[in-house]
Amino acid sequence: DRRDETRLDPPRPLWVDRARGRFSSWYEVFPRSWGKVPGLLTFRGNPTRSWYGQGVPQNPRVLWTYPKSGGMCSNSTDGSGTSTWCGDGWTGQPTVVERDGRIWVSFGGYDASMHWIDGVTGENIVTPFRTGDLVKGSMSTDPDGYPLSYKGSRDNYFRILATDRGDTPVELWKLSAYDGVQQVWNDDWDGAGLVIDDYLFEGGENSWFYIVKLNRGYGADGKVTVNPQVVFKTPGWDQELWNTISDHQFSIEASVAISGNTVYFSNSSGLVQGWDISGLKEGRTPTRVFRFWTGDDTDATITIDKQGMLYVGSEFERHNDRSKQVGQMMKLDPSKPDNPLVWSLKDQSGGKSGVWATPALGDGVVYFATNGGRLLAADQMTGAVLWEKNLGSQTWQSPVVVDRTLIEGDCEGNLNAYDVSDPRIDPPLKWTVKLNGCIEATPAVWKGRIYVATRGGQLYAIGDQ
Repeated sequence: DRRDETRLDPPRPLWVDRARGRFSSWYEVFPRSWGKVPGLLTFRGNPTRSWYGQGVPQNPRVLWTYPKSGGMCSNSTDGSGTSTWCGDGWTGQPTVVERDGRIWVSFGGYDASMHWIDGVTGENIVTPFRTGDLVKGSMSTDPDGYPLSYKGSRDNYFRILATDRGDTPVELWKLSAYDGVQQVWNDDWDGAGLVIDDYLFEGGENSWFYIVKLNRGYGADGKVTVNPQVVFKTPGWDQELWNTISDHQFSIEASVAISGNTVYFSNSSGLVQGWDISGLKEGRTPTRVFRFWTGDDTDATITIDKQGMLYVGSEFERHNDRSKQVGQMMKLDPSKPDNPLVWSLKDQSGGKSGVWATPALGDGVVYFATNGGRLLAADQMTGAVLWEKNLGSQTWQSPVVVDRTLIEGDCEGNLNAYDVSDPRIDPPLKWTVKLNGCIEATPAVWKGRIYVATRGGQLYAIGDQ
């Protein structure tokens, strides 16, 4: 049965530095906003990937689209040949930041460009930055107020861009997927970079994980500067995985997550790793402290709760024994590395099934969306399924929970909001806004507006009249 669940051990207590009354870590593991500037600054809002914005509209409609007419489209080539891609897709969450009296909404598009637009009017704040191929995944905005954006492209480069040079963004630095590494599988950069204390954490589809010291500052002319240095890199695979998975699809497509002193990431062969970064600032090399194998492609970003538990969504494509055993929706306890699986749920229908969307947490409940259109809520402690809805095929948008409202789009262009005031009962529908095209991208919610793009070609601003 797809809903089989396994209950193992209860979660561990949160580690706290009692002497100082605060966490001794890179990031306090609370699901809250993050950064020195107001906004939704990276995919899923914070380093634990567990905050989704604020201020859900009550009776929304489409306020404007970007662009006003036509669509964001370009041609791109992959293993299936050359085709036209439009709009934005997985994971595609815009960032929102309040700066200089304006609301900046930034995102990458399938027109091979990065965009920065006014969240009120939908007009360009700076001109789009053209790359050599699709800009997939989600951008990140500097959390410390530097006028910097971080994003990679399918043209094999990860870039840092400055937006304080008038109306034209300027590339300050780029990293090639081929620079100084054994590139394996691909050269995209889907994951949203994470910036903490002047360090950038990022995984690439070249199957490598990077830590970059940014050395941010300002020049004599008052313009922002960076002097990035790659201080650590490690392959997203190990010898055991190399020997087990013959196709060597080891790309890191998920965004990295950080809890306490550990950075976590997963890859396209299902290897979940945790690396201790407690000594990074003192020059000590990170060491691996956690390993778990899901058995299959794990592109959904790891979500971490306030106890440091990991919520992992995995695909079901290889149909191997391991993925059949551990399931596609799981909770892991990294303090028990020899037996971390707390509970799991299965989604193992024919063909491609399982989870592409990143899970969401709220009020003791974890929300999952599956490739086959299942939207379900499970108890965080036990994994018991509380309710389930069927939204049709291909639900790749990551669930968004803000103000006790669950927002989930489908591939028919319906952006649905459900009342989860009591998340343990089947939630009633609050409203639906009809958009043009499949909703793969994750919405950004900010102070009464929702920003989301579809595969139809446009980004939408949705809000009350």
